[in-house]
Amino acid sequence: MEVMKLLEYLQEIIETSHNVPILGKTMVKKRELIDVVEQIINYLPDEFKKAQWICEEKERILSDAHKQAEQIKKESYNMLRKEIENHNITKEAKIKAEEILTSAQRDSKVIRLGAKEYADEILCGLEKEINNMGEKMLLSVKNQTEEYLKSMETNITDTTDVIRQNIKELRDTVK
Repeated sequence: MEVMKLLEYLQEIIETSHNVPILGKTMVKKRELIDVVEQIINYLPDEFKKAQWICEEKERILSDAHKQAEQIKKESYNMLRKEIENHNITKEAKIKAEEILTSAQRDSKVIRLGAKEYADEILCGLEKEINNMGEKMLLSVKNQTEEYLKSMETNITDTTDVIRQNIKELRDTVK
């Protein structure tokens, strides 16, 4: 096994290399290490290279499979959505929803008309009541005015009578 020998030689190179005391590192000859690593790579059996290729292929195949799975998932979702839209239950639900909406609009119109009629009825009743109260107030003001005028007329008449009597008395005393 040449690979094992080369790995042991690589270990020996590292162990026998000079240490840099302050840095805690080891100095090795770069070219010598690269040569040993290249020899190890060359001695590796083709199965390792095939295994690496197989791993890379596996990753590529898995990636493609994930992409295809996502695509199939999207297509299935779209197909399912279309089937649901075209299903009898969905169609019936849409028809029922339209019926409910139509019924609600019709009921809304009836309620609006009823509210309008009710408001009209209330306002007409209020108008009649205001007219009646206005007539009563006018009649009351008229009656009070007449009474006041009669009272004034009586006062004027009484005052006039007193003045006439006073005039008569004055005339009678002057004669």
